[in-house]
Amino acid sequence: MCLAVPLKLIEIEGNDGVAERDGITRSVRLDFIKEPRLGDYVIVHAGFAIERLNEAQALADIEAAKEIEDELRKLCV
Repeated sequence: MCLAVPLKLIEIEGNDGVAERDGITRSVRLDFIKEPRLGDYVIVHAGFAIERLNEAQALADIEAAKEIEDELRKLCV
């Protein structure tokens, strides 16, 4: 199963970019994002940025993901 995750664009070169969350970076393709800009939050699925998010929504989604990750870590101990 693949998940789409919100990441922040930190590098852009043509249709290639680098996006980050919590210090972890991923190479992403930007073909589906019109006029991507540094600092944009995007939803990334299978290496492609598929949608731009506003910052408030992105941060809320990231916080929700962290809560789930914390609970899953508790189960694995």
